[in-house]
Amino acid sequence: MSTRNFGRYSFEASNEDKELFPEAGITKGELIDYYTEMAQYMLPHTRDRALSMQRFPEGIDEGGFYQKNAADYFPSWIQTATLSKHEGGTTDAPIAHTGAALAWLANQAMITPHLWLSRVDRPDIPDRMLFDLDPSGKRFTEVVDAALALHDFCREELNLSSFVMTTGSRGMHVVIPLRRERPFDEVRVMAMRICDAVAERHPERFTTEQRKNRREGRLYLDATRNAYGMHSVAPYGVRAIPGAPVAAPLTWEEVRKRRHSLHADTYTVRNIRRRLAKREDPWKGMRRHAVSLPDRIE
Repeated sequence: MSTRNFGRYSFEASNEDKELFPEAGITKGELIDYYTEMAQYMLPHTRDRALSMQRFPEGIDEGGFYQKNAADYFPSWIQTATLSKHEGGTTDAPIAHTGAALAWLANQAMITPHLWLSRVDRPDIPDRMLFDLDPSGKRFTEVVDAALALHDFCREELNLSSFVMTTGSRGMHVVIPLRRERPFDEVRVMAMRICDAVAERHPERFTTEQRKNRREGRLYLDATRNAYGMHSVAPYGVRAIPGAPVAAPLTWEEVRKRRHSLHADTYTVRNIRRRLAKREDPWKGMRRHAVSLPDRIE
């Protein structure tokens, strides 16, 4: 064991030599180090959002589980929020409000933090609209093209700013920061209408058909995560995949330039910090770009 100190907060890290990613030799201690160092980039996105922990105590080869509630053994300095559940009742969701909290959660073998699209003080009102893009086949360029098509439509037709990141898993997320004005149901309807409009412009490449057997090889523009209680991977969150890829925010300029070389798992726990040492976080100050949604799409 070793003591991890964060000013007034500290904890004893355990089993730091445990290999959570056996193929790459990445240990739990390295995971704790990663989240400690990345806290400066992650906290603007995590500090006021309910968090779902994807934990792998025995490593990614042994399977994991989701934990959405703060258990009794959580230290008192981990903030929580009491939120309603769809099935009734409430849950005390953890919040990664400090670097100490992120590191402590990593010590619980949390590999991936997943975040709500709303903040805990107004959980019914999202401040982000999310488009989830996964490839229909093996070509990642179709994901890049779909992200660019959404970005261009939102900017040119609706004057909406959007942000993009590779998910570290299979695809990309396009996110529009919102002023907190509309409930999830309205935001989801608008997101689906945006997807419909983009699919109508590119009917041979994209679709909003939810049933796979009707997509005919086209990429599915998915807006279904815009709902109460749904979550998505945190920016710079690690994925439970060999090599420890991470969700990596990008600029739209580099997405265009790297259309043929970009992949969902381009960045990992071992190269993302070199990237950030050379350039500013592309999602820095995202909230300043929050917008109101139009009433409708003509």
